[in-house]
Amino acid sequence: MITVGPEELLKLPFKCGGDAPPVPFPESVLRAHADTHILIFTPGVYEDGAPITLNSLRERFGMDPAVSEPCMYNQDWYVKEDFAAATALDGGWHLIHKDVLEDARAKRPDEIESSLRGNESFPTAVTCAFAFFAYWYMTGGEKLWKHDFVWCRDRDHNNDRIYVGRYEDPTGVNKNGFNIHRHLALRPAYSAAPEITN
Repeated sequence: MITVGPEELLKLPFKCGGDAPPVPFPESVLRAHADTHILIFTPGVYEDGAPITLNSLRERFGMDPAVSEPCMYNQDWYVKEDFAAATALDGGWHLIHKDVLEDARAKRPDEIESSLRGNESFPTAVTCAFAFFAYWYMTGGEKLWKHDFVWCRDRDHNNDRIYVGRYEDPTGVNKNGFNIHRHLALRPAYSAAPEITN
């Protein structure tokens, strides 16, 4: 199993604070998921005690792949959202899929959630982002979810579901960067205004 613990996090370009608690997963669970998951410690704070949030990762990694990689994708719609500004890493251990579930592709997040086993759930967006960057530094540049997006448990102020990932656009149109998006739910404000053509 690939493990990203306190020692591996020393490869990050910043120092994290806090001690790692004992790994909460039994050895049998770790063995059963050794080929499909990574085990990662997500410290709640930086060395100076500041919380590790999506916005703080955005500040540290930047948004321009021409300046440095890895980086965040250049967008700012989320910076005032609670899931980016206030939700911090939890200081715990997470067992996260390295690849997306093939049988969950192109399915609605609520449909996927209802099919998950009792001990499975979507991770937070900040957990996914931290896992992506930590994995990059631990492996020398390997990318989690290189061309794929993953659903998160977070929602924005409109209750739209957050999804993240896809560092590289397979079509080559968009620049590299860790993406953060929202899945717009249909609401009464969405309708149509057809035009008449001749």
